[in-house]
Amino acid sequence: MSASGGWPAPAKLNLFLNVTGRRPDGYHELQTVYQLLDLSDTLEFITSDDGIISRDSGARTVAAEDDLAVRAAQALRAAAGRAELGARIAVRKRIPIGGGLGGASSDAATTLIALNRLWRLGLGSDRLAELGLGLGADVPLFVHGRSAWAAGVGEELTPIALGPSWFAIVYPGVAVLTREVFQAPELTRNSPVVKLADFLAWQDSGRVPRNDLTAVVVARYPAVRRALDWLSAHGAARLTGSGASVYVAVPTQAAAQAALVGLPGDWQGFVARGLDDSPLIARRAAED
Repeated sequence: MSASGGWPAPAKLNLFLNVTGRRPDGYHELQTVYQLLDLSDTLEFITSDDGIISRDSGARTVAAEDDLAVRAAQALRAAAGRAELGARIAVRKRIPIGGGLGGASSDAATTLIALNRLWRLGLGSDRLAELGLGLGADVPLFVHGRSAWAAGVGEELTPIALGPSWFAIVYPGVAVLTREVFQAPELTRNSPVVKLADFLAWQDSGRVPRNDLTAVVVARYPAVRRALDWLSAHGAARLTGSGASVYVAVPTQAAAQAALVGLPGDWQGFVARGLDDSPLIARRAAED
């Protein structure tokens, strides 16, 4: 039995999100830009050869058998064909559940990367990303560990350098059901396909690109509408993913802190720095 702690699982923002179509299998074709953040969960692992995979701590509102970290460990073990491999997983949560910040997907990616090393399986990043895609569309982003332009269902990734950035993020205390949002009959599914160059031009001009899920989410979750209205006092507030978190880009850490002054007591606020590279890259290198 061996223990390993301190594996980061960073959050992400969607800097825009276009829904460009729906595939025959029901999945949606998307375009988005993923911005990694220094806001992070932390995972610890104790490995064994008893074939037991369990969660010692994690999200209290998610059953252990439904936790994506546990499911990632099970998928990795199955892919390796090593039934004797076991692990105890502890997840220290900072990323809110159902907040559109990718916490569960990031936990899954960190589990794949960490246990691949700790179990000495030697699988490459592409194979781990393939396993991750079976768990969630965001998981490959966190496996590869770089902010990226994304297409397909979110798995066609082109790394991009977004440069220094700060964000004030508000989670209004409700968990949005992503499946419900994507199944909504009023969801627009025919946004024009754009190019990375278009997004970069929007950035240079100061234009705020849209998130096609916003109208559906604010209509069904009034708390998200209130959070957007509240944060809009400090800039162009946007929804990330399917929410419920909303955010505003600001020039400095101090400006992000100022934007959260007076935050309603039942909401959570986060000051986060944008990252081009995930801290998981450095942690993975430390194990080599």
